[in-house]
Amino acid sequence: MTTPPSIFNDVIGPVMRGPSSSHCAAALRIGRLARDLMDGRIEGLLMEFDARGSLAFTHASQGSDMGIFGGLLGWEAHDERLLQSAAALERAGVTVALRIGDFRDEHPNTYRLTLSNPRETRRMIAHSTGGGMIAVVAIDGIPLSIKGDYFETLLSVDAAVGTQLHAALKRTVAAEEVLLHTDGDRSLVAIRTREPLPGPAASTLAGMPGVAWLRTLRPVLPVLSRRELQVPFTTSRRMLEWDRDRRRDLAALAAAYESARGGIPEAEVQTRMLAIVSLLRRSIAQGTAGTRFADRILGAQSAGFKAAMQNGALLEAGMLNAMIHYVTALMEVKSAMGVIVAAPTAGSCGALPGAVIAAAEAMGRAEGEMARAMLAAGMIGVFIAARSTFAAELCGCLAECGAGSGMAAAALVTLAGGSAQQAVDAASMAIQNVLGMICDPVANRVEVPCLGRNVLAASNALACANMALAGYDAVIPLDEVIETMDRVGRNLPMELRCTALGGLAITPAAKAVEKKLSAPEA
Repeated sequence: MTTPPSIFNDVIGPVMRGPSSSHCAAALRIGRLARDLMDGRIEGLLMEFDARGSLAFTHASQGSDMGIFGGLLGWEAHDERLLQSAAALERAGVTVALRIGDFRDEHPNTYRLTLSNPRETRRMIAHSTGGGMIAVVAIDGIPLSIKGDYFETLLSVDAAVGTQLHAALKRTVAAEEVLLHTDGDRSLVAIRTREPLPGPAASTLAGMPGVAWLRTLRPVLPVLSRRELQVPFTTSRRMLEWDRDRRRDLAALAAAYESARGGIPEAEVQTRMLAIVSLLRRSIAQGTAGTRFADRILGAQSAGFKAAMQNGALLEAGMLNAMIHYVTALMEVKSAMGVIVAAPTAGSCGALPGAVIAAAEAMGRAEGEMARAMLAAGMIGVFIAARSTFAAELCGCLAECGAGSGMAAAALVTLAGGSAQQAVDAASMAIQNVLGMICDPVANRVEVPCLGRNVLAASNALACANMALAGYDAVIPLDEVIETMDRVGRNLPMELRCTALGGLAITPAAKAVEKKLSAPEA
């Protein structure tokens, strides 16, 4: 059974640095798990990417290399040292090699890692699945599934004893799950727990007959899963039916959902989101103050927009101009390797929080109301994550800025005091408006047309929020729109799904920018 999405795992987060959550944050999480697989003892690293996947083109410019290296060093996704991760890994004595090959990987964001030291060599295959989420799908050629939401204690054993050991551990070990994965003559027994196994227990297991090695891979997600996890709903239709008598707004329903998903009180759900809002407001201030970074296309522009707005140089657009300012500020912080929140991704990190915080400030609302609006957005994101993806490599920019626009529309309705039905309708209309939006980053940097797409997402969200509040008919229910969004996105040609092989990325102007950025400094 698929684990239900979490607002803080799958939708709002991670807190990170770098241009892309699918590349930087996800790669770092994969690197952290790879570090644990080697018990921190790594001297050699071979990274392999499929020639037709996205990573063959973007692994350097969008931060995958940086993320893997930071993860192998044990760093967090928001560590200020990430830009120096390659040099730090070299100082740690790790030799790195890269190979692009024809692996026929089905997933475009597939990481093939071979890790070694004088005593052992381990191989890991992992996917970045969107918004910083990951899945380890094979270790040493043995298929499995590790998503970073448990402590995973792995025992490598002969296949001949794997079945017996698995059965014995299921009877004797207190765990969420004990799983057996086998391929050929080797097996991996995986013990999933919410806390690390006590040292003596791990030592006993490591010394059992037939056990070649034992490793514990620590969780990399903020909200852990648990056995027999149940949530009240994962579709908007079911949510509205579930709450028919109480008529709570979308923020309250989101708090109830995440409380059930994470096994935490609703007050803690609110507190966690409040901390995220405070961080986002600091990032907006940082962007407005001005950012500098050499390896980017666009310079700091948000301060100039603010000045033009204050000087009356712009067309009157009310809170929309404030939204444009905040969206731009957040995107500039992202491109300057500052701290941002993937919401739902780093490439779409400006639209939702920029729209919510600007609107809330214009309405005189405090951070608590901003946090409630962000929770409402997170609920829409859960519906999307449960049926589709936040990975542009799979569904184009529709999965990032398109999803963010729907989430922002619902958040704005909630901020205005609208009902859950109105919020759902706003999200439906917003996503309908952007079906088929391609992902074509110029020079493999997540700046152009990403900045404009984030502004578009916020503008679309504001319009659809007001339409829903005025009673406009969405016609197509949100759940059906999400299913359509997924189908349309996956039908986009590969060249239009974040590979820099189509769209604006192949125009003469874009190629000139790419050449300039790739040229060595004089």
